[in-house]
Amino acid sequence: MSRYEGILFDLDGTLCRQTGDVTAAYEAAFESVGIDPFGEPGALWPLLDGPPDPDDHVGYLAAGFARLAAIHDRRVDPVALATAFVAAADHGAVEFTPGAEAALDRAAETARTGLVTNGPRSRQSPKVETLGLADRLETVVYAGDLPRRKPHAEPFDRTLAALDVAPADTVYVGNSLKYDIAGAFTAGLDSVWLRPDPDADDEGYRPTWTLDSLDALDTVLEGSDESGD
Repeated sequence: MSRYEGILFDLDGTLCRQTGDVTAAYEAAFESVGIDPFGEPGALWPLLDGPPDPDDHVGYLAAGFARLAAIHDRRVDPVALATAFVAAADHGAVEFTPGAEAALDRAAETARTGLVTNGPRSRQSPKVETLGLADRLETVVYAGDLPRRKPHAEPFDRTLAALDVAPADTVYVGNSLKYDIAGAFTAGLDSVWLRPDPDADDEGYRPTWTLDSLDALDTVLEGSDESGD
């Protein structure tokens, strides 16, 4: 028996992680725009500003490419390069994060279940298909195709309406403080922060629960006390 009637999950970094050949996509992006490659994916990531911006994925990557181009003294169109990189990526090349499958099974045994992802259907549905999530969850909401994404309440409101559960009886599980935890709070849900490492700081946010692995989700579903750590 779960303490919650509804259990919602984030997708990227929570239920799944990428397994595709990033180097191949990187090289294909340069070939697509007709310039010789410079740098490599490992040099691009540190130049990005924090976690991906679901409101402007291309712009987020373009800023990194602009910095990388400046370091290599190359004048390029970073937006065109970022657009080509996104297009070359194999969005269906993903795998479950540790504990995700067991967490999904446990959630489905005890509550209504759903997925709320900030990406658009075009980018996220291949991941959902690869993982078979449409058969494991009762509803999937692609907030990237809505007027407002997380941390706005609209994606959560739509999911709760589809499941016919109240915000106060629902918990949202996600890895992003500023999108998942803030969004759950805005919509009136409890939250589980799946932190990237044990030393990560909550930056002043107040998740209802903090876990280092989805293997520990039972402590949330069966727990009698709220815990922020």
